[in-house]
Amino acid sequence: MTASTTTAADGARQTAVKSLQPNTRRRVPGAALVLAAMAVLHTGSALATELFDSVGPAGTTWLRIAFAAAILLACTGRSLGPALRAASRRDLIATALLGAVSAALMLLFSEATARVPLGTATALEFLGPLTVAVAASNRRSELGWLALAAVGVLLLTSPWTGAISGAGVLFGLGSAACWALYVIGTAHVGSRFTAQHGLAISLTVAAAVSAPFGAPAAAANLDWGVVTAAAGIAVLMPLLPFLLEMTALQRIGKTTYGTLVGLEPAISLLAGLVLISQTPTAVQAGGTALVVAAGIGAARRERRG
Repeated sequence: MTASTTTAADGARQTAVKSLQPNTRRRVPGAALVLAAMAVLHTGSALATELFDSVGPAGTTWLRIAFAAAILLACTGRSLGPALRAASRRDLIATALLGAVSAALMLLFSEATARVPLGTATALEFLGPLTVAVAASNRRSELGWLALAAVGVLLLTSPWTGAISGAGVLFGLGSAACWALYVIGTAHVGSRFTAQHGLAISLTVAAAVSAPFGAPAAAANLDWGVVTAAAGIAVLMPLLPFLLEMTALQRIGKTTYGTLVGLEPAISLLAGLVLISQTPTAVQAGGTALVVAAGIGAARRERRG
């Protein structure tokens, strides 16, 4: 990272960026970064649902993205300009596309969590990175793990009961497709930019892309309580998780990442239970266990391979 140190203001910016950036000298394992990202992410996801009544899912999402982008732009300061000028047109386009995918991912996931339990929405979304992991493995036997996850999702949604929101399921599956694209795009962008620069660019684009969907609802019902809460949640989701994940994907492959997040549905279920009192049924807990088993099983198979 290049930053001017000729003024106290630039020094403050540099310190802020270093505080956001994971400690690369100690080389924290990529797996540890992914696990930390998941814990922070689903704490933020659970807390974000509390703002839905005030500004709606899309409004909440746009506020979080906009605050996260503003924080990163302020922290990267003058170092972002040289990074942009040094980047190729192809890399800038790829980063902008990642921003658009990130916006769609977060908007769709928020709409899903407004209609189905947090753990169920996350299990649906998890099908995206698991599919990437299975596709990257080039082994037909890995399809069994994807099938196991699909059975788990069926138990979680229990469509035969008619109790689950069909729209919520579709939003969750849409976010799964976006998450698969996000994994692929983040690996590319992370190899061209530092984590904070790549994320500053992509989140700025994401804020612009999500504005038509969320800005009107947010502006119509905005108050200082909502602003303060959204700013705080923006640090938990998406700022820190995305920084951690982008850094992790610079150290581990897409297959490893896709399988490590097998624990994500369980972490999300726990966050929903503890933070917003979403108590799963026995069938939903069983479905979550199957999805988690699929992720862990695929991860163990990859290590053996």
